[in-house]
Amino acid sequence: MIGTLNRAEEASQLQLVEREDIDDEEDLFEAIDKLITAGINAGDVKKLQDAGIYTCNGLMMHTKKNLTGIKGLSEAKVDKICEAAEKIVNFGYITGSDALLKRKSVIRITTGSQALDELLGGGIETSAITEAFGEFRSGKTQLAHTLCVSTQLPTNMRGGSGKVAYIDTEGTFRPDRVIPIAERFGMDPGAVLDNIVYARAYTYEHQYNLLLGLAAKMSEEPFRLLIVDSVIALFRVDFTGRGELAERQQKLAQMLSRLTKIAEEFNVAVYMTNQVIADPGGGVFISDPKKPAGGHVLAHAATIRLMFRKGKGEQRVCKVFDAPNLPEAEAISFHFSLTATKHMALVIALLLLLAKMGELKKLVEEGKMKYIGLSEASVDT
Repeated sequence: MIGTLNRAEEASQLQLVEREDIDDEEDLFEAIDKLITAGINAGDVKKLQDAGIYTCNGLMMHTKKNLTGIKGLSEAKVDKICEAAEKIVNFGYITGSDALLKRKSVIRITTGSQALDELLGGGIETSAITEAFGEFRSGKTQLAHTLCVSTQLPTNMRGGSGKVAYIDTEGTFRPDRVIPIAERFGMDPGAVLDNIVYARAYTYEHQYNLLLGLAAKMSEEPFRLLIVDSVIALFRVDFTGRGELAERQQKLAQMLSRLTKIAEEFNVAVYMTNQVIADPGGGVFISDPKKPAGGHVLAHAATIRLMFRKGKGEQRVCKVFDAPNLPEAEAISFHFSLTATKHMALVIALLLLLAKMGELKKLVEEGKMKYIGLSEASVDT
């Protein structure tokens, strides 16, 4: 019986990670190489790639001022390149119906919590930035670890069927935490870890350069999630005092703009965590006078803002703070503890057992297994 269950569990794992039953999705971007067929010199295309531009879509997201700053590209060449790119990708007006059709390419990645998925309308959206802010140990990083796994699930199981890029600015990524989560979803932990591209950032400049290097990977491999944990930590360290506040916000805006472009260019979900600061203007009548760090610059960049706080015990509470398509001030409780993960693993094992009940009954009828009771069974040898 144990051998039968083990084989069933292995078959289930193979089924979960199987990619052949997933419909092949067409790329939503046009490779920069297509400029060559439009009459652009291959050497100039190579210069664009060296500058971190790998798609025509990404090219159109740069100003001509930035493009002329690339060594070897004159203003005349940039005009010719942009004119050719405009013929390949449509960055002009479209109808509302076309915009609705484009929205159908958005994938919602499950968070692993049914309650939280319902709050978010299905999960974390691609082509958007989701910000999760809250005090320490409120569940932000745990959700990031869960998304590392759920993103790799097939789309028909509410996953993203893609890889994950993880930029860690606080040193809180733990591969060993991914293993039990992968087992919870019935996936091979080794394969899951191999599909996570991880980088540790130490300065805000390093953090930005890591984003520039992602374009090459995302243009070649199917990524569906980019995690930045946390987005503000290095900026708060590298810029101190009010005298550097203006420069800090300017650099932060540039990095957030890059995140927005990555999300829309490659149809990936960007999940970034944020810290909180005390709100002196909160007043004595507010029970929790805290606000997200980063100011208005970060607030305008995030598509969906989620506020996390601690509940009772291992319980965590998530509230939609701001979203264009979700109701505000709606709170819900959810669990992300490893205990819950173990419970889910037991549920999966039970489902496997129930699925095999017909086969076990058949073995008993054939005389290959003898039923003894609820606590024990023997197999005839």
